[in-house]
Amino acid sequence: MSITDLRKPEWLKIKLNTNEQYTGLKKMMREKKLHTVCEEARCPNIHECWAVRKTATFMILGSVCTRACRFCAVQTGLPSELDWEEPERVAESVKQMNLKHVVITAVARDDLKDGGAEVFAETVKAVRRQNPFCSIEVLPSDLNGEYDNLKTLMDTRPDILNHNIETVKRLSQKVRARATYERSLEFLRRAKQMNSTIPTKSSIMIGLGETKEEIMETMDDLRANDVDIMTIGQYLQPTKRHLKVEKYWSPEEFEELENIAMSKGFSHCEAGPLVRSSYHADEQVRATKVNA
Repeated sequence: MSITDLRKPEWLKIKLNTNEQYTGLKKMMREKKLHTVCEEARCPNIHECWAVRKTATFMILGSVCTRACRFCAVQTGLPSELDWEEPERVAESVKQMNLKHVVITAVARDDLKDGGAEVFAETVKAVRRQNPFCSIEVLPSDLNGEYDNLKTLMDTRPDILNHNIETVKRLSQKVRARATYERSLEFLRRAKQMNSTIPTKSSIMIGLGETKEEIMETMDDLRANDVDIMTIGQYLQPTKRHLKVEKYWSPEEFEELENIAMSKGFSHCEAGPLVRSSYHADEQVRATKVNA
């Protein structure tokens, strides 16, 4: 069977749950002119998270990314001007949803000297002001690899610093645009050096041609840079323009990878066909506190 003939297996079928919670949340996002990575990246878990778990991952700094990664469905192009009212709108939405844990991510903004770090930091501060009992996870790009940009964000003391390495070292240049494997490791290492009490997290997607041994090497690289949490999910081709799926890993294989990750010293690992970086993020922040 050729790569183009690969069909999604049974375990990747998704149950849609478009209830009032889902439609209400979608309406609120549009009214407040907010974006979510759930929609922009065509996340397979959007119905579960929006309709059942009442969680969402906010995507700030606009909906247009300056990078054209070969796995990502987010629009690429020239971003619009910064919206300095966005942080308060995000905070108001978190309050309206009564979230206990929120994930804030962003498009890459290589057009900005600080990579968008200041708006990111203002969003964290606004959410914390309006929602003092809500834990906050941030998922930035590499912020142009600049130390000061990362420090601007880390000074807000998020509950979790998440930065995705995305794939194994051999495939990084093929899969990612501008970002590099080594820079991501350095980003995660610096975050931990700035504040060792803040858990760090990273994610990879598999099914792009990597081997089990390469996945294990990535685990070792993350642990060598003191990353606490890892998530592993199946890559799904968002459009015909993106990289093709070369393998669908089985639930049993994901379970094995999760056990291997835990044996290597991660405080928490979430692995499964439909797992994404923000999947069950509320449970992950609780796990780090239990294991602290």
